[in-house]
Amino acid sequence: MNQLSVQHLLGIKHLTKADIDLIFSTADHFKEVINRPIKKVPSLRDITIANLFFENSTRTKLSFELAEKRLSADIINFSASQSSVKKGETLIDTANNILSMKVDLIVMRHPHVGACDFLSKHVNAKIINAGDGTHEHPTQALLDSYSIREKLGSVKGKKVIILGDILHSRVALSNIYALKLQGAEVKVCGPKTLIPKYIESLGVGVETNIKKALEWCDVANVLRVQNERMATNYFPSTREYTKLFGINKKMLDSLDKEIVIMHPGPINRGVELTSDVADNSQSIILNQVENGVAIRMAVIYLLAQQIERK
Repeated sequence: MNQLSVQHLLGIKHLTKADIDLIFSTADHFKEVINRPIKKVPSLRDITIANLFFENSTRTKLSFELAEKRLSADIINFSASQSSVKKGETLIDTANNILSMKVDLIVMRHPHVGACDFLSKHVNAKIINAGDGTHEHPTQALLDSYSIREKLGSVKGKKVIILGDILHSRVALSNIYALKLQGAEVKVCGPKTLIPKYIESLGVGVETNIKKALEWCDVANVLRVQNERMATNYFPSTREYTKLFGINKKMLDSLDKEIVIMHPGPINRGVELTSDVADNSQSIILNQVENGVAIRMAVIYLLAQQIERK
């Protein structure tokens, strides 16, 4: 199979295992490309991509831009804070105005759940979801799984704990879908107030004791507390959260095995991870960043193959 089964990347829940395998094998090729002295390929020099970010983003936006440049695509960057959205323009009007500039593919981050899905039904362009509200963030989950595969040889059969603010995290949901699809065992860990009530219906275990969670897992994917999405207090204080759910070097050293530490960023150092854990040899956080470019190149390239060249 050389083609994705989907027309857009809206969420991991729409992908098959074969889709993920294809994305990973394509990313393997692009990872080799981005480690060459000349890091560009002319694959998409006739494709125009618009990056529509209705929410602030640094890492994801830069990663997508770099991926697009490495593929030689033309790029339009759109920031909602400097746009007609502030004057009341609708999402479809914004997208259609951009499409009138002959854009082939849209990468979009939006604060509302389902915004990318909605847009895909109303505009004639490929859509990549770069995060929609607290719903999904598919390229982050793909790069996380890809990084586990690179470090441990396979995702299948691995025990992965997703630790932290599960309730407000689009990374958590996409990771659960991706990991389960590849045959990993998944548990979540965090304060009960930050674990969704339905989570076990996704075939995921719940652990509220961090020591037990770390003793069980091969990989700990640590999420930050998303204070910006909280309208109320979900735990007494940051200090108490760190005491109960933060990971420090002493805790890692007390385990009878080495586990892999991951984090999608940005890290709240001293809250969910101490610096000596984030910068430890067991951490693959910087590998995740590098792999993010290769994975996004792969996704963009594979979707662009479906575009009819004029």
